[in-house]
Amino acid sequence: MTNKLPLLRIGKFYLLILILVFAILLSAVYSISVGQVYIPFNQSMNVLLSIISNNLIGTTDNIDNVSLITIIYQVRMPRVVFALLVGLGLSLCGVVMQAVVQNPLADPYILGVSSGATLGATFSILIGFGSSAILSQFGVAFGAFIGAFITAIAVLILSSLGGKVTSIKLVLSGVVIGALCSSFSNLIIYFASNAEGIKSVTFWSMGSLASASWDKIPIIIFVVVIGIIFFLSQFRILNAMLLGDESAITLGINLGVFRKIYMIVVALITGTLVAYTGMIGFVGLIIPHLVRGITGSDHKYLLPFSLLLGALFMIWADILSRVLIDNVELPIGIITSVIGSPLFIYIIIKKGYNFGG
Repeated sequence: MTNKLPLLRIGKFYLLILILVFAILLSAVYSISVGQVYIPFNQSMNVLLSIISNNLIGTTDNIDNVSLITIIYQVRMPRVVFALLVGLGLSLCGVVMQAVVQNPLADPYILGVSSGATLGATFSILIGFGSSAILSQFGVAFGAFIGAFITAIAVLILSSLGGKVTSIKLVLSGVVIGALCSSFSNLIIYFASNAEGIKSVTFWSMGSLASASWDKIPIIIFVVVIGIIFFLSQFRILNAMLLGDESAITLGINLGVFRKIYMIVVALITGTLVAYTGMIGFVGLIIPHLVRGITGSDHKYLLPFSLLLGALFMIWADILSRVLIDNVELPIGIITSVIGSPLFIYIIIKKGYNFGG
């Protein structure tokens, strides 16, 4: 592993970070403008600045149609924030998982978390768990989160049997538990007589940001921001994981303990995101690959760059899901897969870098 930036000097790296931030801001305003109801870019910018600054900057006086302000604030702004947070969270989890299991093919779902979330959501929709008076406010989201978290704990326990936790045991445990959860999900669907529920499960499994709302954002912000702060402080441990257990031991680092901690944190982040947006693949897999080809494998640079690129990617994936077909909103999971698959194939064929640098 190398800690050098192979293609960028430090100054250029931070310049590129600023460019990414600027691109995210412009993309966010454009995302607010497009959709079934088109809103001019300058009007979206004025409304956005007015809301953010509490009317100190920007104005809504030049917008005659009051419903446009409602569309911007109540529908599109929460959706943009959702896309931003999901991109940040999935990219973060992808980077961490690839280091934890020492496998460049890892993503937030390799340890069976997605299958557990699917089982929880399927159970909620088809069995009626989400219709409970106590849980009616959370519904499918609660079931998906609980399923993801329980699955992660099960994988952690299974990988701990017979000795210390290793990257190979984590992967194998994740595959086994994930397959088991998928089997139970299919079993529930097979015996279910709720046609509308089955349709909801199918749509949920393809991922969507359509349920975005302001009341759901605080939970996601809390989980994602805490995760970001935590892992940005762990870049040295993540770098040590790429060296392997034996090398880490010589440095006085017990990777087994950190794997358990990181896995639980990743499960919390992924479970929360999957609970509210459904299954959105390839973000945690493809973004770290793209960034690693630019910054190298040093997580001090890999993490922040991946976070921003993941956020930008998700904002544009959401834009495409709304504008590709007139009057039709495609599930965003389809968009990320269609974009991510060829990119990943290209990386496999053309990129010659090793995982460690």
